[in-house]
Amino acid sequence: MIPEIALPKPPDPNLDPAAYLRSIHAVRERSRIVMQRARENRLTHFTVDAEKFDDTARFVVSIIKRDYAPDYSSIPPHGRWQHFDVGGRPRINQLLASWGSAIDSQERTRRLIDLFLVSVLLDAGAGTKWQYKSKESGRFYRRSEGLAVASLEMFKAGLFSSDSTEPCQVDGAGLKRLTVGILARGLQVTEQNPITGLEGRAELLIRLGDALNNQELFGVDARPGNMLDYLLSHPTTRASSVPIITIPTLWSVVMDGLSSIWPASRTQVDGISLGDAWSCSSMPSSPPAEPWETIVPFHKLTQWLTYSLMVPMTKLLNIHFAGVELLTGLPEYRNGGLLIDIGLLTLRPTDAKRGLDAYHTNARNNGQDAMEVVPLFMPDDDVIVEWRAVTIGFLDALLIEVNRQLNLEGNERLSLAQMLEAGTWKGGRELAEVSRPNTKQPPIMIVSDGTVF
Repeated sequence: MIPEIALPKPPDPNLDPAAYLRSIHAVRERSRIVMQRARENRLTHFTVDAEKFDDTARFVVSIIKRDYAPDYSSIPPHGRWQHFDVGGRPRINQLLASWGSAIDSQERTRRLIDLFLVSVLLDAGAGTKWQYKSKESGRFYRRSEGLAVASLEMFKAGLFSSDSTEPCQVDGAGLKRLTVGILARGLQVTEQNPITGLEGRAELLIRLGDALNNQELFGVDARPGNMLDYLLSHPTTRASSVPIITIPTLWSVVMDGLSSIWPASRTQVDGISLGDAWSCSSMPSSPPAEPWETIVPFHKLTQWLTYSLMVPMTKLLNIHFAGVELLTGLPEYRNGGLLIDIGLLTLRPTDAKRGLDAYHTNARNNGQDAMEVVPLFMPDDDVIVEWRAVTIGFLDALLIEVNRQLNLEGNERLSLAQMLEAGTWKGGRELAEVSRPNTKQPPIMIVSDGTVF
């Protein structure tokens, strides 16, 4: 039995609004305000067809049953590990086996943390044209799986390491040697094989090299994997039958320890950059509301990183994480696209026209074919912020209904991470492939700089 662990409360937004908006607690709490407007069909940019909620739940259940019934307990949590295994090849297990018995479990875990962190930071939307040819299998992979295989092969080649005798690691000195050109070659980017946000990805990894100089978190050799030692020795970590690390402790490492890598031009409060947080018109804005109250935080890549880093620590060291329920569904275009493609959400006509005009302008400027035209917006557009906020809310509601339809109760209930993995993320992708078979793009496109989606 895992003992109950008291979790810290979120910072008081009235005393320290920036710290509150950077906390994991704020993501769900702020999104709930927008979700309440959705329940009342009073969103600014979308109409809500409440009758389509059951259709959405049934579709998600059908995907889960198709792939996992009746052994729902075998569904892995949503994380980067599965993307590495695309095509049925267990690449991470093969990587572990290649290191031999001289590498102990803790060092193996450190190396996987190194790999997973870099791979997640590269995992913003790749666009509809990019693909990667695996040097090991010769097969082509696209999107998240393509970026996973590419990052793994770059990792094994020592692209992120400054130590030629230890290629399978990531360290600050190795990252600071990166350039846009080096990353482009690693990702096989050419004029004929373009990727969205290449410069943003390169800058993110170079800035990561500087962030890793925090020796308390990342050790003297500036490796992401050294966060394992920090987490295991942290005062909040309990030594029970297994080590128990709280999600807020892990969150503080990835959120605060990596805060300097995010573009400083984003939303700020009291001069502090909030990262993936944006002003939303559906939030309270009339007096006496404070300016911070209009902001909805998402921290999508930080949450994706948290979900992903937990997996190797759990699998290799049997670490338990307390407070996983604080994490939300990921507010990205697969989960959000599912809601639009099924018809639960519909973009209002004036916004649809504005987005379609932007798509055509972007296509002309970049010489793109307009085979399947969808509305296009910038990440900070109010449409995108509202869409992401209600995506979090509907994912929470779907989890309850999906478990009800699957007749799963108690400890048998799917976690949110399992539903994301087996249902909504996969379902959103499959609907996009059916609805837009030429590009497989989402129903709304976001102009990505390589640091958000």
